[in-house]
Amino acid sequence: MSQTSFVRWFSDLGLNDVPLVGGKNASLGELYRRLSEAGVRVPTLAAKSHRIEQLNIDKHLKPTFGSLLLIDVTADDIAGYQKDRLREGAAPKTINLELGTLRAILRRHRIWANLQPDVKMLTVRDDVGKALTVGEETRLLAACGKSRSRALLPVVTLALNTGMRRGEILALRWTQVDFLSERLTVGKSKTEAGHGRGIPLNATALKVLQGWATNFSDRKPEHFVFPAERYGLAGDNETPHSHSLALDKPLGTLKEAWESAKNKADVKCRFHDLRHSACTRLVERGVPLPVIASLLGWSAGTTVRMARRYGHITAEAQRNAVRELNREPQSDDRQNPATTNERGSSVSRSSTF
Repeated sequence: MSQTSFVRWFSDLGLNDVPLVGGKNASLGELYRRLSEAGVRVPTLAAKSHRIEQLNIDKHLKPTFGSLLLIDVTADDIAGYQKDRLREGAAPKTINLELGTLRAILRRHRIWANLQPDVKMLTVRDDVGKALTVGEETRLLAACGKSRSRALLPVVTLALNTGMRRGEILALRWTQVDFLSERLTVGKSKTEAGHGRGIPLNATALKVLQGWATNFSDRKPEHFVFPAERYGLAGDNETPHSHSLALDKPLGTLKEAWESAKNKADVKCRFHDLRHSACTRLVERGVPLPVIASLLGWSAGTTVRMARRYGHITAEAQRNAVRELNREPQSDDRQNPATTNERGSSVSRSSTF
C-alpha cells in the first residue's frame, strides 16, 4: 500500500467526524480507541488491506506511541521506533508504511510539519528479488510436477509465462479464460492499472490451462480455475490423491507444496520472483517497458522504478537505438552540407527544427 493510501485511509476513517478530547493533547491510544468505537469502515481499501493496517496499528504503533500525547511525539521517538523494528527483522519498506500511518495522524493535527525536517524515512531497495536461471527454472518445474499438489505445476507455469501475481492467479475464474481468443482477463489486482487487464496466452500457458481444464468436465464459468481441494495418499504406493473439491471456492494456499518443491529443486526464491523472472526475460528480449507495464499491471510510479531497476538490461537496447542515428548521410548531403534558399543564402539544416 502506498504512503498516499495511508493518508487517504485516515481521511476515510473520518478524523473530522470523530470527536477527540484535547485535540493535540489527545494520546494516540485515545485516537485508536475512539476510531475503533466509532466502528468506521474503510470503503477505499480491500478487506485484506484493512486487516493488515489494523494489525500494524495494534501490534506495532500502539505499543510504542499509544501512551504519548500527539504533541509529545518527537523525531527521536520515531528514530527509536525505526531502530527497534529493524532489530526485530522488519523490512525498511514495512517500517516506512507503518510510519506513514503515524505521519497521517500528526499531519492531520498540524504537528508533522515541525517534525518532518528531522525525520528520515528508511532507504528502500528496488533491486530485491532474483530472476531464475534456465537451470533453476527447469529443476523447479520438475519438482512441481512431482508435488502432491496437482495445482502447483500449472500455477507456477502460468506465473512464469504471464508474470501474474499469485493472488491474481488463485482468484481466476473460468469466465476470465478465453480459449478461443487465447487470452485471459485479470480480475482484482494489487493496482488499479492491473485490474481488468488482458493478457495474451503464449503456447505454454495455453497448453497448461487446456490440460488443467480437463480435470473439471462439469466446470461452470463462475467456478474458480484453481478451486479449493485437499490432498491425501491413496493405495499401497501412497499415490497423492485430491479430495473434498469445492469448485466455488479458491485454493487457499500453496505454501507447503511450494516450499517442498523449492527444497527438492535446490532453488532459493520467492513466488514473486517468478514474476520478476518473466519481466527480466521480456526486457532482455527488447520488449518496450510500456508494453511490459501493460502486461504486468504496473502503476505509473512502478513503471518509473522498474526503468531504473532494469537499466542494466536495457543498456544494450540503448546502444542499438543510437546505432540507428549513426547512418551515413545521403550522397547529395555530403556534397552540400547546407541547403540554399531561392536567394542563394546558405541555410543550415538545423534551422528547420
